[in-house]
Amino acid sequence: MAFGSADSYARFMGRFSEPLAPLFADVLTEFDGRLLDVGCGPGVLTAELVGRYGAARVDAIDPTPGFVAAARNRLPEVDIREGTAEELPYADDTYGAAYAQLVVHFMKDPVRGLAEMARVTAPGGPVAACVWDHGGGRGPLSPFWSVVAEFDPAETRELNSAGSRAGDLARLFGEAGLVDVIDGELSVTIHLDSFDEWWAPYEERVGTVGDYLSTRTPAQVTELRDRCHAQLGDGPFDLTAVAWTATGRSPQG
Repeated sequence: MAFGSADSYARFMGRFSEPLAPLFADVLTEFDGRLLDVGCGPGVLTAELVGRYGAARVDAIDPTPGFVAAARNRLPEVDIREGTAEELPYADDTYGAAYAQLVVHFMKDPVRGLAEMARVTAPGGPVAACVWDHGGGRGPLSPFWSVVAEFDPAETRELNSAGSRAGDLARLFGEAGLVDVIDGELSVTIHLDSFDEWWAPYEERVGTVGDYLSTRTPAQVTELRDRCHAQLGDGPFDLTAVAWTATGRSPQG
């Protein structure tokens, strides 16, 4: 998948992920020791955790070099490494808690990635993750994908992404060996002044949307835009996106 530059991805998804970060950080409140942000991207959640607990207590990791560079530039005092969730380069029981904001559905092996998060978390320490409700049609990209479904019903990559349906994230936690699993949901609402403001980041061809649009002709992209415009209107309007959450505890010890 083409994430694009950190700046492009921030313009594309940051308008939703930035307000989600403090809500997601609130999911975990009782832990000791250091914190790990897995799949940190350009550092949205990392910055929130640093603001709450200080840079000395927060580490982060992401597999995309451009995101790692952007996060390091944003948070130079934080240890931010390049690596995958499935092969975390940390010793057992290193952290008091581990987070994964909007990344489980990008993991090549979500169960292994979550199991790794549990491994590096101290016995009984909490692990938390969240994923947009793509499967339920309540994600930030759902207006776009609902229009795609009208003339390309075989396109289901967002609908079937890991953890993006009710109960699926909690199921993955259980398969990864986490205990005391609890699921829930969070929502954010953003205001947009016009349809053009909503569509502008789609022109940057980022993420799964970018992958899909790269397979379309210019005429097909124009038709998609026009159909989205007809669905959303000229604006202004508010958009609400919902994310599934799951928390559990490391079973070690």
